[in-house]
Amino acid sequence: MLRFTFKSWLAVTACVAGMAAGSASFSVCAETVLNAKTSWLGNSFGFGDGTWAQINITAIAVTPDGKVYTNAPWDESGAEASVYQNGKMLGFAGGTHGWGNGGGNAIAVNRKYAFVAIAVGNEKGRLVGQGVWPEKGKQWFGISRRQIADPKRVAPFQPAANSADPHAQLAAGFLMMNEEPTGTSAEIGGLAANDTTLYAANTARDRIEVYDAESMQRKATWSVHEPGRIALAADGTLWVLSGTRNERAPHVEHYAATGQRIDEDFTLPADAVAVDLAVDAQGRILIADNGPRQQVLFFTKREGRYAESGALGERGGIFNGVAGKPGPQRFNGLTGVGVDARGNVYVSTNGIGPRYEPIGAGLGATLESYAADGKQNWQVQGLLFVDGAWIDPARPDSVYTGNKRFELDLSKPAGQDWKYAGFLSNRFRYPDDPVFHTDQYPGLPIARKLKGRTFLYLTDMYADHLKIYRFDPQHEGETAIPSGFIAGRERAVAKVPNAPPGGDWMWRDTNGDGRFNADEFTPNTSGTKLAGGWGWWVDTAGDIWRTRDNKGIYRFRFGGLDAKGNPVYSYSNLTQYPVPQPFTELRRAIYDPATDTLYVSGYTSDAPFDHGFWKEVGRVLMRYDHWSAAAPVPRYTIVLPWQTQSKPIVTIIGLTVEGQYLFGVEPVGAVHVWDKDSGKELGVIRPGAEVGRASGWVDVPNGISAAQRSNGEYLIFVEEDARGKVMMYRWKP
Repeated sequence: MLRFTFKSWLAVTACVAGMAAGSASFSVCAETVLNAKTSWLGNSFGFGDGTWAQINITAIAVTPDGKVYTNAPWDESGAEASVYQNGKMLGFAGGTHGWGNGGGNAIAVNRKYAFVAIAVGNEKGRLVGQGVWPEKGKQWFGISRRQIADPKRVAPFQPAANSADPHAQLAAGFLMMNEEPTGTSAEIGGLAANDTTLYAANTARDRIEVYDAESMQRKATWSVHEPGRIALAADGTLWVLSGTRNERAPHVEHYAATGQRIDEDFTLPADAVAVDLAVDAQGRILIADNGPRQQVLFFTKREGRYAESGALGERGGIFNGVAGKPGPQRFNGLTGVGVDARGNVYVSTNGIGPRYEPIGAGLGATLESYAADGKQNWQVQGLLFVDGAWIDPARPDSVYTGNKRFELDLSKPAGQDWKYAGFLSNRFRYPDDPVFHTDQYPGLPIARKLKGRTFLYLTDMYADHLKIYRFDPQHEGETAIPSGFIAGRERAVAKVPNAPPGGDWMWRDTNGDGRFNADEFTPNTSGTKLAGGWGWWVDTAGDIWRTRDNKGIYRFRFGGLDAKGNPVYSYSNLTQYPVPQPFTELRRAIYDPATDTLYVSGYTSDAPFDHGFWKEVGRVLMRYDHWSAAAPVPRYTIVLPWQTQSKPIVTIIGLTVEGQYLFGVEPVGAVHVWDKDSGKELGVIRPGAEVGRASGWVDVPNGISAAQRSNGEYLIFVEEDARGKVMMYRWKP
């Protein structure tokens, strides 16, 4: 057991904390802003001009002149319903985020209006207003009508309860179709409109509802089994996807505008999963197929029946050929298709499809336009959410995120210095991948090279568990193959296939098939419950460090590679360290095996834990030398920034060590830099004009990493939730 005596804190002041180590006096000092270049990864727009590509797109509507109106259940900064044209974001509707409002999975336009499917709640009863919000315990699903020229402006069709209240104004343009108990889904599955009529798929009620587009009064209904997306043909008939809610293979039905079924032979391929449809000027039916083909299928009427007449996109999409390699016509998780008057085809994707709830917001949205000959006109990318980045240990200009890889060319201007190079999660080949079964987002990466091979370790948003992946580029392309898993609490891992009950288990892919087979799990029988805590770290030698509040520090020793190339860890090869003095609670432990140094952060009796700030790294950081010796030596203490009453708050939520420096990030993205030998703070890096001098909330425990390049420059990556990207700072001391 390690025992420390600690008579005095040894070192250093953090000016922003206002307190010198070993002193209770307060001081004021000017912040030193370090000269760093700002760039970013993963989004077509950096917010320097106020625009960004949304993080998820689940539905699109296209005007004759090629404007694309989108919708999705969630975008972190409220751009659920946005407008794009010619590869630019023109704006967003607003009113679909916060104050009880959410986006949806359907959208339609005519010459005057955009009709946006939305959800309205009441924030657990905190929002009260007759006709503005539902009663406590209820939620609404329906349609928000907006002006086509400026979707921020509501197009009301009923009196506002209070003309001065913007929420009441939104309600004046909202058509409530379904009222349900909170937690029950009854979303609108499809919308289509012409200048006089709006058609809405009330999926949960098994019917199409028809409304006057001006008065929004219901004119008619007819029955359709689980209707979804709707497309209006030039002759006024409607094409409808049915069986969309629970069936794996929706089918296509044709209806007259009055609701009579038109009996036509329309057969989709057996493996097709139709998620959207459109009709072009030639009368062809376009089907967005999110099955294994990952294509837009064209159907043309010949001799009284519709037959497949072509396709847009490589068969197999992004998984064809070099699996995971992005490029034109390599679709990945189709969600929408549309056409304009000139025959350009528009395709939206989100990495999974339209019916997987929030996970799509972590797999990457794209919106693409293709000319009639199949040439790509433009593409918009919003690829990252709740994601960090880590330099590839085998390739200095390659960067991993939770489920993507990017390549850098730092000779190019900010925002043009990255290229999307790989999508790592292959749901067709590895359907057991825990990305799809554990949490809503892929996870925060640590990449390590062990025994000559690269491995990716991913923590989740709440640091509950650790996912491990291996690579086989010759046979699997960019795919990250599920290799290992260390589980935390039971609830977070309950959907992992074949998982034993109770959580707190370990899995390794012993037969190499990437599946979670029942005989590959090892429950924790060590007698020490390991679930809980915030600190995960994988050191350069492959040891996994787990920091657990007041329980101590746990070290899973790297046991080499097994016959299938998986890193080996076991509960029998686990070292436990008690909480070192003067800490009362721990949050992070970062180990450097080259120097046998451990950096520990957390709380002490003099700087106690505040339950309102549970993701923070703590208020104190200490460096211990000779950690593996009988008596590790504390070298210095850093009093970390801690101003919880300021707006925004000033604390540290993420830590990393690289080269000569310690890097810590505030919740709003400012990066503090300390010399790792002395503990002295050098200064702070803040976002530049390239990103609008703005950063969203760092919302995860491992939201920062750094890499020193051969020329001495440091690349510092910071999670940026607000607008779908990862910040990249370039700093040369």
